[in-house]
Amino acid sequence: MFCQQCGTETQPGYNVCPKCGKVLSWPTAPLAQSRLSRHLRTVGTLWIVVGALWLIPSIILLALGGIAHLAIPGANAIARELGPFVLMLLGWSFLVVGAGGVCVGWGLMQHQPWARVTAIILGVLAIFHPPFGTALGIYTLWVLLADEGGLEYQRLTRAA
Repeated sequence: MFCQQCGTETQPGYNVCPKCGKVLSWPTAPLAQSRLSRHLRTVGTLWIVVGALWLIPSIILLALGGIAHLAIPGANAIARELGPFVLMLLGWSFLVVGAGGVCVGWGLMQHQPWARVTAIILGVLAIFHPPFGTALGIYTLWVLLADEGGLEYQRLTRAA
C-alpha cells in the first residue's frame, strides 16, 4: 500500500504514514451476506405477486357465482342451485389462497416471526402447482431452509 499524500510505500500494519504522518485508510473487504439476507426480499415480493395473481380469478369466479343462476336454464333446478354454489366456493378458496400469499410475502419483507414457518408450509404446498408454483416453492424452501436460516431469521425478527 502507498500513502495517498506523499506516495511512500508502507507496511500493511501501519495506520499512519512514517514519512508525512497522514492517517492511512486501508480498503475493507465487503461483508459477506448470507443467502437469507440476499434473497428474503425477493421471496417476499414473489409471494405478493403470486398472491395478487390468485386474487384475479377469485374475483372473476365470485362475480360469475353471483350471476350464474341467470345463465342456467330454468328446467334444471339442481344446476341452478349447485352451479353458483360451486363457483362461489372456488372463488372464496382462491381468495383465501391469494390473500395468504400476499400476507406471507408482506410478513417476510417485514421480518414477522410467523412468516417464515407459514412460507415454508406454503412453499411445500406450492411445489404441487407446476410450473411456476413448483419454482416458487423450491426457491422459498432453498432460501428459508438454509443451514443457519432459522437463527438468522430470528435475529432479523428481533431487529425489526
